[in-house]
Amino acid sequence: MNKNIPILEIENLKASVGSTEVLKNLNLKINKGEIHAIMGPNGSGKSTFSKIIAGHPNYKINNGEIFFKGKSILDLEPDERARLGIFLAFQYPIELPGVTNDSFFEFIHRSHKDNSVNLSCGDNWIDMLNLVFQTAQILELPINDDFGERCVNEGFSGGEKKRNEILQMLALDSELSILDEIDSGLDIDGLKIVSKVINNFMNENKAIILITHYQRLLDYVKPTYVHILQDGKIIKTGNLELVKEIELKGYDWLKESV
Repeated sequence: MNKNIPILEIENLKASVGSTEVLKNLNLKINKGEIHAIMGPNGSGKSTFSKIIAGHPNYKINNGEIFFKGKSILDLEPDERARLGIFLAFQYPIELPGVTNDSFFEFIHRSHKDNSVNLSCGDNWIDMLNLVFQTAQILELPINDDFGERCVNEGFSGGEKKRNEILQMLALDSELSILDEIDSGLDIDGLKIVSKVINNFMNENKAIILITHYQRLLDYVKPTYVHILQDGKIIKTGNLELVKEIELKGYDWLKESV
């Protein structure tokens, strides 16, 4: 990819669900090697923003463009966007009855090995499985002899489900990772573990979007930029100092400065 071309560029994006407009002329540019944090009050459009990038079918694009590595992805299905190198960790990961961890990661491997995503494990499915088990141990997931036979997220706590999302991110080795409130449900020890894995995963060829309510994640995973999303648009951009100001003042003072 040309170094001067952003990994993600959003131009004048308007989107709605049903008759409600949820994004209003949103603009954002993310380059490789950058971590961007998206913050904002409840109902400001943060999770909507992540789902629209991933291609959720419930949202209608009314105006604007989304470019991934210089090419429009508006007409692509979610699986096509994933195969290009876009990963979304869900705010509320669900259990997948009947889908074992072994079959799930094997499907990930088979569906991505022949396209532009550069799987961190290489071309061998067994190598991916070994990587999954090694990483799961680092993430302190409940690994034992029957992990591969268990269904995805089955019997996991909320925090364990979030760690499993990170496990999928590492297996795919995607260039753009969107982590929607990955810190919710994690205790302080879990947050430190997940943060260390995210920091080790990040490099100059990747970009990460962190969607969060709280400073504590950003104390461990330092953002390049912090954006405040309110009423469907970015109203302020800054750095970690902006996060500290939000912690002290909340969001109301920003309305006065817009």
